[in-house]
Amino acid sequence: MREGGRKQGTSSPCAACKLLRRRCTLDCVFAPYFPSDEPQKFANVHKVFGASNVNKMLQELPVHQRSDAVSSMVYEANARVRDPVYGCVGAITSLQRQIDVLQTQLALARAEVLHMRMRQAAAPLAAVSVSNLIESPPSEPRLAHPGRTLFGLEDSFHQANIGETLWSC
Repeated sequence: MREGGRKQGTSSPCAACKLLRRRCTLDCVFAPYFPSDEPQKFANVHKVFGASNVNKMLQELPVHQRSDAVSSMVYEANARVRDPVYGCVGAITSLQRQIDVLQTQLALARAEVLHMRMRQAAAPLAAVSVSNLIESPPSEPRLAHPGRTLFGLEDSFHQANIGETLWSC
């Protein structure tokens, strides 16, 4: 069983005390968060933040917040080891770019689906239009509603009258 960062009944120091080559006491602030079987975890945190700074940060925090703080420090330290210049900001930026690309791809896919739905909806209308053209001679266009033009206006005026009404004062 584990209690803090040490195994019960043994005097194995936590990873922090091992790395710092000091005696691990019962009230060691590092022991609960840096167990002896995970030495690289503390090594990265120590390399980036320094043991003294980590100790100060943990001492200043309430006990219930220390675990989250250590998790954040470990994440940042691991990101700094992988990318010394940008750290976790580089990872966040990379993920943000991926989100942008995926959102663009999603928008294109949605537009394509909409386009296909519109083509499917227009297909029956096109079939009716083609059958209308086949049945009627090309010189006389056949309208869906006899007596109306294509724009829904009454077919009560003649082409000759249009020119006179538009240009006369």
